[in-house]
Amino acid sequence: MATFGNARRTGRPRSAEADAAILAATRTALVELGWGRLTMGDVAARAGVAKTTLYRRWSSKSELVVDAVAVLFDELRLTDRGSLRADVEDMVRQIGELLDRPETKTALMAVMAESARDPALRLRIRDAIVGRQRHLVVQGRRRAQERGELPPDAPGAQNCADRADCPGSAGNAESAGNAESAGNAESAGNAESAGNAEGPGGAEAAGCGGAGGEGPGPGARAAARSTDLVFDVIAGAVVNRTLVSAEPVDEAWARAFTTLLLGGMAEADRQIREQEGAGNAPRA
Repeated sequence: MATFGNARRTGRPRSAEADAAILAATRTALVELGWGRLTMGDVAARAGVAKTTLYRRWSSKSELVVDAVAVLFDELRLTDRGSLRADVEDMVRQIGELLDRPETKTALMAVMAESARDPALRLRIRDAIVGRQRHLVVQGRRRAQERGELPPDAPGAQNCADRADCPGSAGNAESAGNAESAGNAESAGNAESAGNAEGPGGAEAAGCGGAGGEGPGPGARAAARSTDLVFDVIAGAVVNRTLVSAEPVDEAWARAFTTLLLGGMAEADRQIREQEGAGNAPRA
């Protein structure tokens, strides 16, 4: 089983160009060879680097493939289309187009299959892919609140939602949307990443404290849970549509899905607020 250490690595500084070449070679080799025939040696040869160079950066094939697909998701951008509905439809189509690419589809299905028997790999997938893209939902939710399309968060919740480091959130503020973290020795799994007692999710997380600094208050927890719920629903539906059902995420499907999602978002948000004791914040 692959394990991902949390010690900082020392030595020669990382080369962004070499990393990009290695990750690109990994995606190409995976499409051509498949998971079973893919080797670190083949990737090294394609990238024009020594195999020892790969092992200094990634301890296993699983770790390398996760980072190779993670950088593709960094291409996603939440463009302001003027309304929550238009923003969601655009994001759904972007994710669908990304998952329809052979290199994304092959890599993601391979690591998901491997992660079924490798808890450490599941954690890396969560940190490198899910956690890093959570900021898109945070941004979209905030934008919709500013337009008056969603009710504002309860007092004290905004900083925590922005940082994405409240309990219940999939990612943390230092990894979300950071295109340089894939494959970096200081990325997911290091001593300063999620799970550190003083880091994201800890009682000392700035802006997330409840009364008396005793940790996140109900408003912060509700904001984090709402964000995670929206991310899970959108990502889960598009992944199922493209990778499981093998159906296209076309304009008609994106529109119908968005109608379903938005029709239930307000009620789901209200229920979460009640469960967390945050109440219903007044509409701006």
